Amino acid sequence: MDLFKRLEGFKMDVLKEVGNIGAGNAATALSQLLDKPIDMAVPKVQILPFEQIADKVGGPEQIVLAIFFRVEGEAPGNLFFVLTPEAGKGLLHRMAGIEASDEEFFTEMEQSALAEIGNILAGSYLSSLADFTGLSMSPTVPGLSMDMAGAILNYGLLQFGQMGDDALLIDTTFLEGNEEVEGQFFLIPDPESFDKIFKSLGVPLQDD
Repeated sequence: MDLFKRLEGFKMDVLKEVGNIGAGNAATALSQLLDKPIDMAVPKVQILPFEQIADKVGGPEQIVLAIFFRVEGEAPGNLFFVLTPEAGKGLLHRMAGIEASDEEFFTEMEQSALAEIGNILAGSYLSSLADFTGLSMSPTVPGLSMDMAGAILNYGLLQFGQMGDDALLIDTTFLEGNEEVEGQFFLIPDPESFDKIFKSLGVPLQDD
């Protein structure tokens, strides 16, 4: 499947609309959780091969913080929310008001807060995609890890048993006043799920 030649024009517009609506829902949910105004910049959406994911976050040896989920339902897959440790601290301290701890260590409370924030954000994006497609999709209980990007992706392969060939990347920027925190969502549908998602959106992936 030559996915990249087929996702032009209105096909990418569909993905961008899903990302925009998901970002709006996520900002609303996060604002309610933190009881303060949180906005999100218009997300950047693209499709990329699985093997390029690590490069997008600084390379396989880049230390990152990842909150990961298995997506269950009619279009199963895997979802990673990846950010730098510094961005994770910023998300916690500037937005959630959690006092700073050691810069290279996340306390149990911080990990729990990040997992909850990731859970809300993932749920918002999946709900938007489910609404667009009419397919049921829901995240499992989140896992959290800080390690090299390549090691986290390899762990995902072992944990979930399979990964699709392509990923949907949604670059997300959280805004709270003048403060910005950047993170990246990688939705990696199982091999058969991409066809289901785009077929439900009226986007053919095969030539007639």
